[in-house]
Amino acid sequence: MARSATNTNGVRVKEEKHRVKAEKAKGKAPARQATEEEDDDDDDEPQNNTQNGQRGGEEDEEAADEDEDEGESPRGAKRVRVNDDGDSVPSGSQAALLPKVKTQPRGDDGYIPGSIVRIQLHNFVTYDFVEFFPGPYLNMIIGPNGTGKSSIACAIALGLNFSPNILGRASEINSFVKHGANDGYIEIELKGPRNKKNLVIRRSLNAHSKSSTFTINSASASGKEVTTKMAELNVQVGNLCSFLPQDRVTEFAAMSPQELLKQTQLAAGDENLTNWHKTLIDTGKELKDLQAKIQSEEDTVKQYKERNEGIERDVQKFKERKVIEHQIALLNVLIPVVEYKELRAEYMELKAETKKYHDRVQQLKKKNEPAHKRLKKYEQACKDAEKARSDAKDAVRAKNDKCAAKKNDADKLAENCEAVLEKLASLKKEEKARKQELKRCREEIEAINRELGKPMPEGLPNEAQLKKDHAEFVREGHAYRELHSDLETQLTEVTQRKVQYETQLHRAEAELNKQNDDDVKKLNSMARWDPATHAAILWLRANRNLFRMEVFETPFMRLNVKDPKFADAVETCISTNQLKTFVCQCQEDMDTLNHYINDTTKALGKTARINTWFRPPGKLAPQPMTPEQMYNLGFDAYAIDTVDFPVGMTLYLTQEVGLHRVPIATSTAPGFPVAQANEIIGAQGGGTYVAGKNVHQITRSRYGKRLVNSSMRGVRKAQNLSTPTVDPELERRCNYAIDEAKRNLEICDEERKPLLEKNKNLEPTRRELDQRGKDLKSRKDALVAYRAKIASLQNKISAKQQRVQVLENRPSMEQEEKKLYKKLRDLVEQRVQISRELTDLGHSVIEITKEVTYAGLKFLQVCANKEALKELVERKDAKCQTAVAQWTACKEKFEGIKVRSKEALQRSMDAASHAEPDIAEEFTGIQAEWNEYDAAVKVAKEQGGPMPEPLEGAAAMSLEELRSDLDTQTASLEMNTNTNEDIVRQYENRAQSIEQLEASLAKKKKTEEKIARDIKNARDNWQPALQTLVNSIGAKFSAAFDSIGCAGEVRISEHEDYDKWAIDILVKFRDSEKLQLLTAHRQSGGERSLTTILYLLSLTEEARAPFSLVDEINQGMDQRAERHVHNSMVNVTCKEESAQYFLITPKLLTELRYHERMKILCVNNGEWLPEESNVGNMGHMIDTYLATRGGGGAGRASM
Repeated sequence: MARSATNTNGVRVKEEKHRVKAEKAKGKAPARQATEEEDDDDDDEPQNNTQNGQRGGEEDEEAADEDEDEGESPRGAKRVRVNDDGDSVPSGSQAALLPKVKTQPRGDDGYIPGSIVRIQLHNFVTYDFVEFFPGPYLNMIIGPNGTGKSSIACAIALGLNFSPNILGRASEINSFVKHGANDGYIEIELKGPRNKKNLVIRRSLNAHSKSSTFTINSASASGKEVTTKMAELNVQVGNLCSFLPQDRVTEFAAMSPQELLKQTQLAAGDENLTNWHKTLIDTGKELKDLQAKIQSEEDTVKQYKERNEGIERDVQKFKERKVIEHQIALLNVLIPVVEYKELRAEYMELKAETKKYHDRVQQLKKKNEPAHKRLKKYEQACKDAEKARSDAKDAVRAKNDKCAAKKNDADKLAENCEAVLEKLASLKKEEKARKQELKRCREEIEAINRELGKPMPEGLPNEAQLKKDHAEFVREGHAYRELHSDLETQLTEVTQRKVQYETQLHRAEAELNKQNDDDVKKLNSMARWDPATHAAILWLRANRNLFRMEVFETPFMRLNVKDPKFADAVETCISTNQLKTFVCQCQEDMDTLNHYINDTTKALGKTARINTWFRPPGKLAPQPMTPEQMYNLGFDAYAIDTVDFPVGMTLYLTQEVGLHRVPIATSTAPGFPVAQANEIIGAQGGGTYVAGKNVHQITRSRYGKRLVNSSMRGVRKAQNLSTPTVDPELERRCNYAIDEAKRNLEICDEERKPLLEKNKNLEPTRRELDQRGKDLKSRKDALVAYRAKIASLQNKISAKQQRVQVLENRPSMEQEEKKLYKKLRDLVEQRVQISRELTDLGHSVIEITKEVTYAGLKFLQVCANKEALKELVERKDAKCQTAVAQWTACKEKFEGIKVRSKEALQRSMDAASHAEPDIAEEFTGIQAEWNEYDAAVKVAKEQGGPMPEPLEGAAAMSLEELRSDLDTQTASLEMNTNTNEDIVRQYENRAQSIEQLEASLAKKKKTEEKIARDIKNARDNWQPALQTLVNSIGAKFSAAFDSIGCAGEVRISEHEDYDKWAIDILVKFRDSEKLQLLTAHRQSGGERSLTTILYLLSLTEEARAPFSLVDEINQGMDQRAERHVHNSMVNVTCKEESAQYFLITPKLLTELRYHERMKILCVNNGEWLPEESNVGNMGHMIDTYLATRGGGGAGRASM
């Protein structure tokens, strides 16, 4: 609904001068100039609804359309600014303020513009039809109860488009149509401004519709236009100080002192009071907010400066370190460059020196070349002589080798002869030994034959019987093994089944035990509740290595309520989605979890949708009440204190879920302070608390007075945070499996008993068979041993017989001697032949030795010639070798410096290319200095001019100096502790913030000074005017109370907040009392009514409204007070300068004071009125009565 912003009469309008002029220029001037009311928000300035009658509920659709065409900003009216005079004007508003109308000059007929001249009602409440003409001063409307006196007050309010709410009756406009009628209307004629016709406003009502229509002077109009006209005439039906209906009399006493001040300003006194006051309120709030911001910013600046002062030394060290690092970086570029420059200079020097030594070597080699050629000839001749001598020596050596070989052959033949002779000597001994061995072998053969001829020993088993007994043993053993194997098979089968049943029993018992584990219970519950989350939990447990920090498996899994009595309340504070959320401690882990489960099928084989959460730590909302407040109100604890959880989930449970802000009271007494709890939590901006079985949600409106709202819902039964119970179906299956396994085990034990008994009965048979087996083995072993002995004897006799045969087959001694003598003769002949060959070889050796001697002498002569020439060449080569050594050494240095210079060049290029931009720029400058200096030196050398000035600074430093400087800077860097760069960044950011805040502070302080001046200007205007008004009202009010023997006082209550300035009405009705503040409950109904009317009468002379109304204000008064009030009202409202006044009352005392300017309107209404208009005319009746008493005539009213 549109709201009126306050100016001099409480309404802000737009002037449409340009449109009116344009229409007049076209000859289409409208019958009236309409003004549009700017829209605003009801919550920001609710007092304006009272000022202007809270209109808008009954405006027709046309008025609504005009509101939409208003052209306002989407944000509503702009904030009011203050000018130098203290008046409020919208900042940058496109609409001009409508001048607030004072009570205009009275017309010739006695009426003030805006006062009511005529009222006509049709089918309105109790009236079928009525028309009457109020007077310009006091109008006393009297009549019995129920005749429609208060309906006239309703007609005035509704007919001028004020809200039905101000009447304290029905809120719907169609409720005022007379019962049984379909429609009706209200027509009110208001006195027009000077030289203008009266304003006739008609409002047509429909019993079946909440809408209504207006006409102004018979032309259709909107409700907004009517309201605008009322504002122009300063009609204040919405102000209790000007218009007090019967049903709202008690509200006047209940009105707050602050509201009383605002309503009084609207009704009386200087026309700018409300504007000045609103300016003070708005600018006072603005100043207060601005001062709070200034204080906050000053505190921030102070804090920033203190922080920066604390780390300024570290920042200075950091800057010094940066300078050192810069110098080191520059030196790291310069050193390889300077090193290359020095190495290149050395390289060029060595290159020239190497060439010089090379030329010297070539010159000496050319000079020594003829001697070297002759030396080579002597060396060749020497080699030839050496070869000839060596060949002769080889020939002598060959002959000597042959002689040695022949001599060795002769020695071997001699040894063989000796061996033959020895063999001849040993033949007799060998023959004797052969005969002795032959005799011994024959004796041994006879002894073995005697042993073999002995009979078989007694006791040896019969082989046939042994075979028969063994066959019987094998047969019986086979039968036993078959029987025993069958029993073992059966026992094995039963045992295996028993083991299987025992495994089943253990597995079922373990499964049942697992169901009693909380974690397993929760997992089973999660599997039933959300299979995707359950699968994600199992995957997370198997893949924790993929995450940098611990990822928590949802509050459902990791949250445990310490005391079950809190479970319902805690679970009510957490949504189901929050219970199923995986909580991560870093962004990287949340991205990983989303990637594997939500974004891809890598984890579960299909994409799933699970809740994940991570937030960096932020500012945490404070708890709504202190522990002391919480316990005093009956709360047990905050929700977060009733649960156990991992530390890593704290941020989620506070920042996201807000458990730290929810106090819980598990049990509430009947007098639990809900209102106090709402107030405390509402003061913190709202929140939630749990009291018993109810959850209270407290919110605060974002607009207007920011009122506290509360809602309540029941605490739901905990289903997830209470310890899950065992799955009944799973428990039933486990118990059934346990019982089944035990039954099967009993069956196995029953089956094993007869089998074990049979096995026990077979034991004697087994022992008998074992003994028979041992006996058979013993008999068989004895037989085998005897046969082995016979076989051994037979083998021995066979071997001895073979030896006898060998000995007998040997040749005789005579034959052997002949062979030996023949061999000896052959050996002697070979020795004679070898002796002849040795003699011939001796003669040839002598001849060859002579040749060797000649070749040796020749070799010595040639070698002597060579050595003499060689000595001469070596003396000449010594000089050349010296030059070669010098050249080689120089060349090695040259090659080394060449490699080093290339490496230095590469290092210098790398250092220059990798240098930071600022280092590169500085290095480029130094390079330019070098190039300029080198060019100047070159020019000076070429032209013979003076050398340029030496370089300075880093450009003039040698490699050694640069390295020394680098060591110094490095040592300085090591001594300068490394300051965290974040600290420096914080320092610089704070310094920048300080600069910005100081600029902002300077600007705000200027604004503060301007606002303070504006407030002073407005207060200098407002306070004296307000004080004058209140003094005037107070004097009249006190005098009125004094006249009835009571005491009353009206005074201003000041406050630093201009919105809390108030008018206090203090009254005393008994001598024993003190002055007490008027309230809705402290005084009686009559006392409140008396105080109300006396206050209204006190401000009547100051009132600016064209008419005022009070309805049945005398209820509850005693006759003395009622008489005094009536007489005072007549005196005040019948003065020549008084405005129109309506007094509605159902009763009159006798002998009251009347005035010629007042008008009595008697309501003559009811079911039995006569049809003839001249019958029952009260005017005629009064005239007749007065004529008989000698009085004047009565006023006329057409009813």
